[in-house]
Amino acid sequence: MAADAAPPSYPPEPADGRVELAPADDLAGSRYANGDLLPVPAAQRTWTTYNFAALWVGMAVNVPTWTLAAGLIALGMDWKQAVLTIALANVIVLLPMLLTGHAGPKYGIPFPVLARSSFGVVGANLPALLRGVVACAWFGIQTWIGGQAIYFLAGKIIGAGSWWVEAGSWGGYPWPQWLCFVLFWLIEVGIILFGMEGVKKLENWAAPLMLAGAAALLIWIADQAGGFGPLLDEPSQLGWGAEFWKVFFPALMGMIGFWSTLSLNIPDFTRFGAGQRAQIWGQSLGLPTTMAAFALMSVLVTSGSQAVYGKPIWEPAELAARMDSKLGVAFALFVILLATLTTNVAANLVSPAYDLSNLAPKAISFRTGSLIACAAGMLMFPWELIANPDIYIFVWLGTYGGLLGAVAGVLIADYWLVRRTVLDLPGLYRRDGAYWYTSGWNWRGVVAFGAGALLAVGGSHTDAGASGPYPEDGLIPFLKPLADYGWAVGLGTSLVLYALLMSGVRGKAVTAGPAGAAAPR
Repeated sequence: MAADAAPPSYPPEPADGRVELAPADDLAGSRYANGDLLPVPAAQRTWTTYNFAALWVGMAVNVPTWTLAAGLIALGMDWKQAVLTIALANVIVLLPMLLTGHAGPKYGIPFPVLARSSFGVVGANLPALLRGVVACAWFGIQTWIGGQAIYFLAGKIIGAGSWWVEAGSWGGYPWPQWLCFVLFWLIEVGIILFGMEGVKKLENWAAPLMLAGAAALLIWIADQAGGFGPLLDEPSQLGWGAEFWKVFFPALMGMIGFWSTLSLNIPDFTRFGAGQRAQIWGQSLGLPTTMAAFALMSVLVTSGSQAVYGKPIWEPAELAARMDSKLGVAFALFVILLATLTTNVAANLVSPAYDLSNLAPKAISFRTGSLIACAAGMLMFPWELIANPDIYIFVWLGTYGGLLGAVAGVLIADYWLVRRTVLDLPGLYRRDGAYWYTSGWNWRGVVAFGAGALLAVGGSHTDAGASGPYPEDGLIPFLKPLADYGWAVGLGTSLVLYALLMSGVRGKAVTAGPAGAAAPR
């Protein structure tokens, strides 16, 4: 069929809206398919509203989420401004999350397969690998945090003055902490080998336990402090004028960037959904509410720590280690470990597993991709990424948020505006099918992404007096004014440009539909 042809019209969808491969669609011989990338059969799409809500509680309750407010307060906000920024960011990022998540319950496909519709069967590896690299880095960050929690827990149990606590350092950290880093990594490797069903079970039973643990930490510090005062009474260093808005917008984009990763690969999870209602309600109840509540809880607990210890302690592991009861310490740090584990496995291993499998389906399975991601995350120096609030929020979160926003714009435009949610399901796995375009690449998707990414991050800069890798005038000076709005600029630019570029081919006729597409090669 013609390289630039749009997909044809298909027979009416099933009553429940869930599309499956027909018995005649034999894709076993396709080099672009394997058991992990093929659509989930409708009978196995069983995740309910609770499963998706629990997934988000499991992913949102973690140490980086806890310390997000700390980074914003360090930049001059008061607690109300910090919680407002985090809550608003998660309401905004929920919309693309729901839009891209729609394809999961309907077609049962993961993110890299969905991306084939807009980038081409081969070209989909571009956004998939970009998303995978970000996930690997996040995996390293969370693994470092989990290892740190184990180190604090063991030190508290063994006791002050022990060889564990007084051990020599290596690379700026005690060597037992490096040992705990490796131990936590091994635990995660063991869990991911059980596949997606293991992830589902982990999230289901862990979510309520983690919320209970966070509430217990709040009750304990309130009892110790006799109330919450110092931090809550601290006025904003920025006020609500021009100085606040200069920090607010780039911080908002950074907070959006925190979950912009999942706004791309959420089909990796929604493909197991029982229907659209389950994924819409589950995500809406689970994401913004948990993030806002957890940010508020972190502020309250940290305020109590300032009253008790004379300084704010934002790291929950460090705070829990100050408890007098070894049993209390063990429980608190177990919850921290569980929170880190559930987030890391779900948010940062599932995606690169599918992304790497998409790169070479016949050679890399879901489990093999997971192991590659585990190794890559160890080699990205995660302890450096979170050491500085300026680098963490503006460089790390802001930069990749802009890049992934550009990818999201292409996906949303293709699925909702160009395809109107109608995909040629077997064509996503076939050479010379509806999504083969030119040698497997859709140049329109690449151009739209490139333009959005350039405008989103081209003006990236480091503010005067702050530390960071970018020049003060920006990488491309005339784009500097756009840098504070990177995610929105990237998404909006790529969405509009892709829709315009595809308008010329939307109505073209094709020579083969689902039943007549070329045989797999």
